[in-house]
This record gives sequence, structure tokens and C-alpha cells, in this order.
Amino acid sequence: MNGTHATVADAIGQLSDDQLQAQLLEGVSRTFALTIPQLPQALYKAVANAYLLCRIVDTIEDEVALTSEQKRAFCRDFEAVVKGRADAASFSRRLAPLLSQQTIPAEHELIRCVPRVIAITHSLDQPQIDALAECVEIMAKGMADFQDKDLSAGLANLDEMDRYCYYVAGVVGEMLTKLFCHYSPEIAKNRDTMMKLAVSFGQGLQMTNILKDVWDDHQRGVSWLPRDIFAAYGYDLAQLSPQNNNAAFRAAYGEVVGVAHGHLRNALEYTMLIPSHETGMREFCLWALGMAVLTLRKINGNLAFTQSSQAKITRRSVKATIAASRLARRCNFLLKLLFNLAGIGLPAPKAPLLAAPNRTDNQLDA
Repeated sequence: MNGTHATVADAIGQLSDDQLQAQLLEGVSRTFALTIPQLPQALYKAVANAYLLCRIVDTIEDEVALTSEQKRAFCRDFEAVVKGRADAASFSRRLAPLLSQQTIPAEHELIRCVPRVIAITHSLDQPQIDALAECVEIMAKGMADFQDKDLSAGLANLDEMDRYCYYVAGVVGEMLTKLFCHYSPEIAKNRDTMMKLAVSFGQGLQMTNILKDVWDDHQRGVSWLPRDIFAAYGYDLAQLSPQNNNAAFRAAYGEVVGVAHGHLRNALEYTMLIPSHETGMREFCLWALGMAVLTLRKINGNLAFTQSSQAKITRRSVKATIAASRLARRCNFLLKLLFNLAGIGLPAPKAPLLAAPNRTDNQLDA
């Protein structure tokens, strides 16, 4: 085994920074491996690195072999590594042997590559490093708090769902916006508006994933759905089961779909604030947005689905999203038209608040 790891390490050592990050991205997220290369070269390295840092936090939080205390300790250590206050190689050596076989091989490789990933982080411009470090800090502390909750019967209410989505996705939207503004003074003129919309963009994507993966999460004894909305329709999330997928459940589910639809509408507004000549940046946003809208539409068309695979869009739909985005990417009128067409049949989009959830609790004090 050690010989195999040495051979892999030698092969990785021959890769350039961009080649390494592309290989790691392909292993842990085919979607981002597809979208991130659409960005301008000046943004590619930082955004690819940012995603890998976030995925390292996800790997820690999702590892079933780690206790809650271990997860918090490793997240604190990783924050220090990103900020240059702790040794990346030591962190990697301590964490890698603790990962179970339930963690996918690509994430095992990512943890072994932490020293290279962090070396790339520290080669970035200081404003980029600061944006990535703040994102990792907020994400790690916020996600750790949710790991300690009993999630078998869902989240208390929509506000709590907002907070969860912020820590796993909204904060990523804020970080990306900081990187975009650092890259382009023209984009920076809309920084305040885009920062607000970025949180909503992230939440829309995360809510779509929650709605798609509800039964996979249920098998793990977890639900991220808001109890208050389901209770209003007379459905108790403590009884959540595909067998209890009744009219009350579907009505509440449809309302949550409408909330997600509203966040994705804000994602479109965010994208249209990017200058039309920045076609790669627009495509980076539009591909994710388009696939999310089509996923919501598939969910809404079959609210009685019982497996996440039944809510997954086809490769043909992915190709259609890419083609349509390239056709309309420079024209806001066409983008609005395509968004409305893609959303036909969805509940009317709710108008979510454009603000990050309250962070005055212990998330940033731990």
C-alpha cells in the first residue's frame, strides 16, 4: 500500500498546479470540473482552489468515523492551515488514516494532497487568500454546529434552513463575489448588490440539492426540510418516509420548491450584473443555474418520487443547458426568457430576503 501511495505521489508531483486542481475537481465534483474551466484564466486557479478547500471541510464534516469533537478539532486545524498558522503536511498525515471506506477514493486523494492544495492557496494574491480563509472559517464553524443537532425530524423552520444553506453555500457565493470583484473593477461597482444576491444564489442551489436528495438523506437519518412549512399543511416530518408521501406532504414540498425558485430568480439577477462581455463568468453561473431550474422542474413534475435518481436531469438536459446558455449569454432579455421557459409549471417564485442569516450566535466565537 505504501508503495502504491508513493507511486501516486510521484505522479501527482509531476502535475502543474492547474493540472492537479483539474484532476482533483474531476474526482470530487464533475459539475464544478465542468463549470470552473469556463472562467477567465485569472480567476480559474483561485476558484478551483476555493472549491477544493470547501470540499476538504465537507469531507471532514461527512466522515462517519470521526466524532463530533474530532470534526471540530480538524476543522479548527484546517482553518489554521489555510491561514498559514499550522503545517499542512502534518494535518494531512493525521487526518488521512482516519478516513473510512465510506469516504470516496477521490476525497482520500484530496486529503493526501492537502499540502499541494494549500501551497496553491498561499500563492494567490492576498485579497484572494483572505476571501478563501474567511469562507473556510465561517463554513467550518457553521457546519459543525449543525452536525451536533438531531436532524432526524428536519430543521425547526425556514429561518433555520436559511442558516444551514448559508453556511454550506451562501458563504461560498459571498467568497466568489469577492474574487470576482478583485478580478474586475467593473464588477466591483455592483459589489453590495451582488453580495446580497450571492447568498440567495447559493441558497437556491443548495435547496435544490436538498429537495433532490431528500430520500437519500432520509436513509442516513437526516432531513434538512423545514418543519414549520410542513406542519402548516398538517404533515409531521418526524413521520417522514416515502410511504408517507401523501397530499399534505406534496403540498408542503411544492411550497419549498417555490422558495427555491425565488432564490434561483435572484441567481439570474446576480448573473445579469456580470458584464455581458465576461462570457466565461456568465456561463459559469448560468450552467449551474440552468441545471438547478430544470432539476426543480423535474421534482415538481413528480412530487411522489422516492429516489434521488428520479429527480436527476438527463445528460441531454445538461447539454441543452450549455447550448442555451451559450446562445443567450450576452443578452439579458434572452436570459430572462429562457429562465421563464425553463420554469414553466413551477410554483410562482417566492421573494426571499436578500440578507445573510444572523451570525450573532456562537458560529464565529468558537
